[in-house]
Amino acid sequence: MDPFLLAGARETADATIPVLDKHRGTPLAEVARADAGHFDRALRAADGARSAMASLRPDERAGVLEQARSRLGERRDALVELLVAEGGKPVRAARVEVDRTLTTFAVSAREALAAADEPVSLGDASGQARGYAARVRRVPIGVAGFITPFNFPLNLVAHKVAPAVAAGCPFVLKPASSTPLSALAIGEALLDAGLPEGAFSVLPARGPVAEVLGTDDRVRKLSFTGSDAVGWRLAQLAWRKRVTLELGGNAAVVVDGTADLDDAAARITNAAFGQAGQSCISVQRIVATADVADALRERLVERAREVRAGDPRDEETLVGPMINEREAERVLAWVDEAVAGGATVLAGGERDGAVVQATLLEGAAPGSRVLDDEVFGPVATLVRVPDFEAALREVNRSRYGLQAGVFTADRSRAARAFDVLEVGGVVIGDVPTWRAEAMPYGGVKDSGVGREGPRYAIEALTEPRLLVERT
Repeated sequence: MDPFLLAGARETADATIPVLDKHRGTPLAEVARADAGHFDRALRAADGARSAMASLRPDERAGVLEQARSRLGERRDALVELLVAEGGKPVRAARVEVDRTLTTFAVSAREALAAADEPVSLGDASGQARGYAARVRRVPIGVAGFITPFNFPLNLVAHKVAPAVAAGCPFVLKPASSTPLSALAIGEALLDAGLPEGAFSVLPARGPVAEVLGTDDRVRKLSFTGSDAVGWRLAQLAWRKRVTLELGGNAAVVVDGTADLDDAAARITNAAFGQAGQSCISVQRIVATADVADALRERLVERAREVRAGDPRDEETLVGPMINEREAERVLAWVDEAVAGGATVLAGGERDGAVVQATLLEGAAPGSRVLDDEVFGPVATLVRVPDFEAALREVNRSRYGLQAGVFTADRSRAARAFDVLEVGGVVIGDVPTWRAEAMPYGGVKDSGVGREGPRYAIEALTEPRLLVERT
């Protein structure tokens, strides 16, 4: 049995969570499963560590993060293998995720070192503030509760815990029960790195046990990444807390008549089908203006039919297995539903166990789930619109608003897209799947509230404290 980490120490439990190799379907590990008592102990320890965490100097926090990053870097190859086995992630994508995780720790360490009091200008027309000086210091909010998903089980954990360390906040993390080993690997890297006793816990669990992170008053900040149904429920439970929710999307990419179609088709193919589409910013809607729709369709069909799906250990594989066969069945059921409603399958539309072939559709009716909900699988739908303004309206038609991509060489159109698209981020000249670790990342509408990225996560984990001095 692999132990979990409770109050910064390894511990086992009576119950376990089986972890499977997602492609082979064979047992990979048995991980200790936390219960309500373990969460209570973890929260008690974290609450007790608040003062010690807040007292760490910026250089000490940065040192913890750099030491953890070094330990993770020493295990790079093993972590890649873990992501392939535990998450079914194609090996090339696994390497990218490990490297991005290292970057997340590096950026967080840099932000920790950048922490400093900021002067506040008190000047006003009345002269009331003459003879006074003021500055603001960001102080840690207290205990943070984190819940992370299976699709990026290493880097999305890093995006929560590394900023928490940089901010000086103790935390309790509940990772996805299907991929807990990656989160525990990050926890192991933090052991003996210089954090105060009891400052963190990593507790794999099932069911509603982790809802305590939304209800317990010792938790001052809740950050959740996952489905919108679960996220909004947790937000209701956590109504007295600060909340960050990253709830997925229905990402669209716009392609107009000025775009380089070969470049657009290549990037869209990778972004729609890579990692089996199990990314909240995976391309799901390909919105093409009428003047290029046929030419883009031809290129996309050719590329989709060439996509390698199957064994994630194969260097040429782009589409690995979905997290389980049940999800693969759901995705194909949505495709069948769209076809029954008038859609055409241009490529793919088949599966082998948990592996779904790269599937390209056209003509799906508004209201169909492949078009309006989050597929979270290797399925993309081509949508034809008469012009660029209609394309922007189609993007905004979604109840989601995480990121959007726009392929155009027209600067005025790029500016127009940035002005009107109802999303958290607009990517010009590339796909919405593009993300850098330092950028503010998050969405609007049913895609959630708040932003991640180390600097922005640190802001949400701290309070501004004002000092005014009469000079």
